[in-house]
Amino acid sequence: MTKADLIENVYMTTGFSKKESAAIVEMVFDLMKDTLEAGEKIKIAGFGNFVVKEKAARRGRNPQTGSEIEISARKILSFKPSQVLKAAINGQQD
Repeated sequence: MTKADLIENVYMTTGFSKKESAAIVEMVFDLMKDTLEAGEKIKIAGFGNFVVKEKAARRGRNPQTGSEIEISARKILSFKPSQVLKAAINGQQD
């Protein structure tokens, strides 16, 4: 599913115009992005959690040359699905 598909679904289910639907989807994504950039967790009941985690610097190896390299510290985005979502994906809806 693409952003355009999301906009189309919002348009079809809410009755808003396509322009309004696009603005709603963009606002939700911007809000999520700003929240995650601030280091806050996003918890959506029945769906899952989005969390930004810190990865420490570490030694790695260049697979082409075999030489050791330093992999810098960075932040990664992690998503953990809720039990409800896991059950739905596996066809175990109650």
